[in-house]
Amino acid sequence: MGHLQRGYIYEASGWFYVRHYVSVIVNGESNRMQRSHRLVAKGGKYYSCDCKAVKLMRDELMLKVNQQQFNHSQTSQREDMRIVDFWDTLYLPYCEETVKLTGESRKKPSTVRGYKQIWKQHLKSHFANRTLREYEPYMGNRFLRSLASTQGKTTLKHIKALGTAIFSHAIEEEFLTLSPWREVKIPRDAIEPERTQHYTIEEAEDLISTLVDHVDCQLIIALSCFLGLRPGEIAALRWEDFDSDCVHIRRSVVRGVVGVPKTAESTADLPMVEPRILIPLELWRRRSGNRIEGWIFESRNGTPTDLHNMIARVIVPHIEGTARCVSCKLTPQASRVTWKGLYAGRRGAATAAVEATGGNYAVAQALLRHKSMKTTLDVYKKHITPEAFRTGMKLLAASTVSFKTLP
Repeated sequence: MGHLQRGYIYEASGWFYVRHYVSVIVNGESNRMQRSHRLVAKGGKYYSCDCKAVKLMRDELMLKVNQQQFNHSQTSQREDMRIVDFWDTLYLPYCEETVKLTGESRKKPSTVRGYKQIWKQHLKSHFANRTLREYEPYMGNRFLRSLASTQGKTTLKHIKALGTAIFSHAIEEEFLTLSPWREVKIPRDAIEPERTQHYTIEEAEDLISTLVDHVDCQLIIALSCFLGLRPGEIAALRWEDFDSDCVHIRRSVVRGVVGVPKTAESTADLPMVEPRILIPLELWRRRSGNRIEGWIFESRNGTPTDLHNMIARVIVPHIEGTARCVSCKLTPQASRVTWKGLYAGRRGAATAAVEATGGNYAVAQALLRHKSMKTTLDVYKKHITPEAFRTGMKLLAASTVSFKTLP
């Protein structure tokens, strides 16, 4: 098995530790570095560095350390590496790598952007100088518990997902045989996320009425609230995507980068049967010079319009009643509806589809193009209106079988 380390026991701050050495790749060079592992608190049968109980614990730990070194020497010639170096040199380039077969990056730009944000805000400082093989499950559990009072459960799930992905890739690259992150758990007392909002059909219509002087914005709201399109899918629409029967969802825009939709299921043909979409679509087509090709919402540079900019510059000011008409210098009346974001329209579309079809969840799933109906129901379907509830109860009552009263 090669050179076996015995491990040096020492005491510090009321605890016994074991010190040993590992070979670590730092900035591309192999370095022999010292590592320490905490064994047990001093007290009782653990009374000194030389006592049998402490030595037995040391031997158990070093057996594991030596066995890991042997396994790695047999399965791979790679030496240990700092996690931050693994991220910079292997994992992040892997995510951004262009796959020759598809011509697309391995991970979507939106996914990579989210990874970078989580890494910068949370994981980079946590991993610090720790190496892949040095990292242990308790470190991750302590880290997530330390964030539980300031970060919501959704953020913790994103952090855990990235940590899992990093160590899983380390296994694929033969740095590890087991992932320490598999034992990391979300704290039970993690802060639950706030309930997401949605627009009712009436609220969506009120938003569209408020934007009467901006047909392009009306169309954006309609595509979100009545057809359930994602913001990136709306921005990526071309005139060629529409025909007499359907709108063909083929692409998405994320921060100016045009790519494929979020998932394979998101690429779909949606029936164009909703007049509240057809009317603003035809009006915008006329104002656009009856175009038959090109981006529907096009910037001056000939690229898809930045919807975030349009929302901040036009949609929100009109809804809040702060926009001014340049020609008449009048302030329009504010909408009775609070702006909740475009995704609120997508959630509203799912809820409306369930209500309008008498509880047919499959229609809502197909409209939102989710692979799993669980996603549709858990994340996007919201409480039905009181009117829909009463209608449903009447249908239930009408379908109840009447039984004769028993004597």
